[in-house]
Amino acid sequence: MTTAADTYTPTDRTVPTRSRERASYDRALVHSILDEAYICHLGFVRDGAPVVLPTLFARVGDRLYVHGSTGSRPLRATGDGVATPGLPVCLTVTHVDGLVLARSAFHHSLNYRSVVAHGTAHQVTDPEELRTALDALVDQVVPGRSADSRPANTKELAATAVIRLDLDEVSAKVRTGGPNDDPEDRSLRHWSGVVPVRGGYGTPVPADDLDPAVAVPDYLTAL
Repeated sequence: MTTAADTYTPTDRTVPTRSRERASYDRALVHSILDEAYICHLGFVRDGAPVVLPTLFARVGDRLYVHGSTGSRPLRATGDGVATPGLPVCLTVTHVDGLVLARSAFHHSLNYRSVVAHGTAHQVTDPEELRTALDALVDQVVPGRSADSRPANTKELAATAVIRLDLDEVSAKVRTGGPNDDPEDRSLRHWSGVVPVRGGYGTPVPADDLDPAVAVPDYLTAL
């Protein structure tokens, strides 16, 4: 049985105008899509013009943390939510799972999983929360890595900015399956189907100055 706690509430901004049947507000699905990624695209308006930046992110519960530099104007504009109202943003994450090749050019598509989150971002200023966020950002890329590296020192923390975005106005959208060929095209002698797209990791390459006695850690072998 699905309860209100299991889903996000749809809003005007999270209900798509096309292919509404592909939209989902299931909390577990949204989290799974986010947790499989570590690069997001952060959109906002700067000086009256739209800007979209690719950057690292991490999820901790129902909150996203986005990495940046203290010298970045958009990150400074987020403020702390007290002195300044924050920065309206739109954050997106997408996985491509397959190339959908139809007999007609019009019906070519992609199988994908995506998340779009809207909200107001604020800069993380609490030292304890900042360290939690930075550990989460490292572990989002390689789980377990934050415990196996030197934490940021005071100087590095001063040069690093993290913004948070609460997962409140958010939706997922998913396409699966084969091509939607028109009936009159199904006799055409063009190949039609799906080419799966899969990611993967190569063998870790040690740094040139790494002591040969330092073994590849288990969390990297697990990748």
